[in-house]
Amino acid sequence: MNIKQAKALCRTFPGAAEDTKWGADLVFSVGTKMFAVTELDDKAKAISFKVDDDRFLELTDRPGIIPAPYLARAKWVRVEDLKTLSDAEAKDLLTRSYELVFGKLTKKLQREIQG
Repeated sequence: MNIKQAKALCRTFPGAAEDTKWGADLVFSVGTKMFAVTELDDKAKAISFKVDDDRFLELTDRPGIIPAPYLARAKWVRVEDLKTLSDAEAKDLLTRSYELVFGKLTKKLQREIQG
């Protein structure tokens, strides 16, 4: 999976929104809460996203995956190049990031997003 494909996947999640923050970062959010961050440039290779607490250490022990700057305390990782993950694993991790953030929204907001 490349960044262009990852962005396309993030856009498919119910209620997903995207905007530019900090000048050069594309942020994907649901209910105003971020679930993925990458660079605006489609030539970028890195992406950051939230992971399950119990997977954080496992993932950051792998080459090419580091604790996400400024967000590691919230169990975010930065994948320096998505090619270090299989397409299926990248899809699963991005989907799980969305699910983790969606699950923290109020029940009312969850219902509104689900329609």
